[in-house]
Amino acid sequence: MATPRLRRTATSALAVALTAAAAVGGTTAATSTTGSDAATAAATSTSPALAHGGPGHGGRTAADRAYRDLLDHSARAKILTAAHRGQWRDAPENSLPAIEAAFDDGAEVVELDVRLTSDGVPVLMHDETVDRTTDGTGKVSSFTLAEIRELRLKEHLGGAQTALTDERVPTLAEAMEVAVDRGLVNLDKGWPAREEIWDVLADTGTVRNGLFKSDAPVAEVQAFREAHPGALYLHMISDDNLASFEEFGDDQPVGYEVVFGTEQDAVVRAPFLARLAGESRVWVNSMWNGLADHLTDEASLVDPSRGWERIVTTYRASMIQTDDVEKLERWLRTGEGDPVPRGSVRVQGEDYAPGGEGVAYHDADAGNRGGLDMRPGDDVDISDADGNVRVSWMRGGEWLAYEVEVPRTGTYELSARVSSPYTPAGAYTVSFDGGAESEQVAVRSTTSHTKQELQAGGVVQRLTKGTHTVRVSLPEDAYQNWNLDYLQLDPVKG
Repeated sequence: MATPRLRRTATSALAVALTAAAAVGGTTAATSTTGSDAATAAATSTSPALAHGGPGHGGRTAADRAYRDLLDHSARAKILTAAHRGQWRDAPENSLPAIEAAFDDGAEVVELDVRLTSDGVPVLMHDETVDRTTDGTGKVSSFTLAEIRELRLKEHLGGAQTALTDERVPTLAEAMEVAVDRGLVNLDKGWPAREEIWDVLADTGTVRNGLFKSDAPVAEVQAFREAHPGALYLHMISDDNLASFEEFGDDQPVGYEVVFGTEQDAVVRAPFLARLAGESRVWVNSMWNGLADHLTDEASLVDPSRGWERIVTTYRASMIQTDDVEKLERWLRTGEGDPVPRGSVRVQGEDYAPGGEGVAYHDADAGNRGGLDMRPGDDVDISDADGNVRVSWMRGGEWLAYEVEVPRTGTYELSARVSSPYTPAGAYTVSFDGGAESEQVAVRSTTSHTKQELQAGGVVQRLTKGTHTVRVSLPEDAYQNWNLDYLQLDPVKG
């Protein structure tokens, strides 16, 4: 029996979901509308209040709930979180632990990249080659499955100087077995291998978990959907293929991934977005500039109205792909970006003390290599990375002084939010009010210049209420190539 698709009728999205659940493989959901309404009501009554989006539908498993939510296009539909390449902050990108961690952290969708080995097996790999993320070299398509399984994955986002782990390149089948009861999988880069992917979904009982995606011609997409009843499909749309929406007619995809370089693009004009949102889910990416203009994860952490909030309220997004799963999930619950913890003190890297060279800072080279003119006349290298303003080009012998207002006498531990693709990334020492310097604190690689991480420094200091001077110095005998977003002093309990 062919699975009903999402059509422009009075049939509710939930009813469509229930009919589809009875018709395709995977974990079977209840097929009674009354029962589902009861489950939804139960979920609503037990779910915490959300700042954005609805609580979502009920279901026996997390995957059931995500599937039903996917097909809900109502004004109070749950906003779905998609983890870019899994939770790569906790495990290698596109690895099984990264998938598990993404679901653990609240994502309903895990975005994975699928490519074929030389013997036709779908495996997880973003790039055409294995060079960046493994200890091997060469194209994925040049390896047999047995050969690619011998490779070890690198930490997080990989890179030339990134440490190896004991994790191996997973097959898509292994990934779907992890996802079967836990959520949905966005099958990125997989359209050329769609037949092989379909076979995996059918064999693993995960047809309802897999989301095919492409910007292929609509005729090609429709031919695939007709031949594979139950296939869930997202269409990538931008100014280049706006006509796709009309070409799908009454047989709309379950969602559209909307890509816009600027907020003036036709694809994000309000009337067009309203039509998209009325028929399908609207998926927006917030990982870096250019995917949704400058509405990024990093901008959202500074001020959600510069990112996630506008993506939802102005651009009708009901699915957001992010590199910051936990923080996006917190924003959905609370409406907060990256708040300062209670009792803590935070100072941005660019907000160093006044006074100029030799008083507030020492920079090893003339001029601002970062190009962001926030402190005119100063030589500190301040840059903007996808909405994150930070001090960059950190080099040995440099230092920065900060005036910090401590709200309460107590003991505090210093942390720094940093980024670097290098190993080692660098080191710093800290002194308070002209006192002795601390031992060197190692800056750990985040495997990217643009992906920041708050790292505890282990420097603990007793501070009285009032203003203190904190100086961060970069030893000349340590390799230095990292970026500083902010410093944070957290009260130590006990």
